[in-house]
Amino acid sequence: VQLQASGGGLVQPGGSLRLSCAASGFTLDYYAIGWFRQAPGKAREGVSCISSSDGSTTYADSVKGRFTISRDNAKNTVYLQMNSPKPEDTAVYYCATPCMYPYNYWGQGTLVTVSS
Repeated sequence: VQLQASGGGLVQPGGSLRLSCAASGFTLDYYAIGWFRQAPGKAREGVSCISSSDGSTTYADSVKGRFTISRDNAKNTVYLQMNSPKPEDTAVYYCATPCMYPYNYWGQGTLVTVSS
């Protein structure tokens, strides 16, 4: 059972980036999947969550209106679309299940750097 986040990189403020969370060893559509991030010297922060049942979504106030979480069950993948990122969004992003700590499964993160 594995979750693997990818898609990170350097993005300019106001740009866009899409992160992917691919699952192996289990079927994502039966699980709520969340994204959390951790910046150097800062606490872990839950970013977004998508439910398994009706696809409902939740967002941290810090990203609401800018980030969008979605899932493609056929590809066994969850996405995090990051629009208009800000320098304070710089962090390592992880996907995990369930959405709240403690997590049962989480994968290697992907680094997002927002800088001009």
